[in-house]
Amino acid sequence: MPTFRHPPNAPAALPPLAAAYVGATNSFDLNRLLATFADDALVNDQLHDYWGKAAIREWAERDIIGEKLTMDVTQVVEHYGNFVVTANVDGTYDKRGMPDPLVLAFYFTPHCDQIVQLIILRNRVDI
Repeated sequence: MPTFRHPPNAPAALPPLAAAYVGATNSFDLNRLLATFADDALVNDQLHDYWGKAAIREWAERDIIGEKLTMDVTQVVEHYGNFVVTANVDGTYDKRGMPDPLVLAFYFTPHCDQIVQLIILRNRVDI
């Protein structure tokens, strides 16, 4: 499985669709963010499903744009046409009890140049 790693603080080589998602997120642009999703897409964030553009819009307005979420991509893995983007995430969300940095994995499933499924997880790191 190809893994694209880069040194800290260097830009990651993102596939265009993931780059569009990250760019829209980091610029707090709701319309650009929504344009990356298919009409019937599924987002699962914090173990909640958001089906379709109306639900994804509400989620993005509240949890992405509303919380001023930003992503600093640290790793990109391509796996059978899907992409796993790992990023340090920051924003104005409630950080009590959260690690610093907060590292999330974004599991993108693309189809016809749109995201049809996005699963966002905070993976456990066994020490």
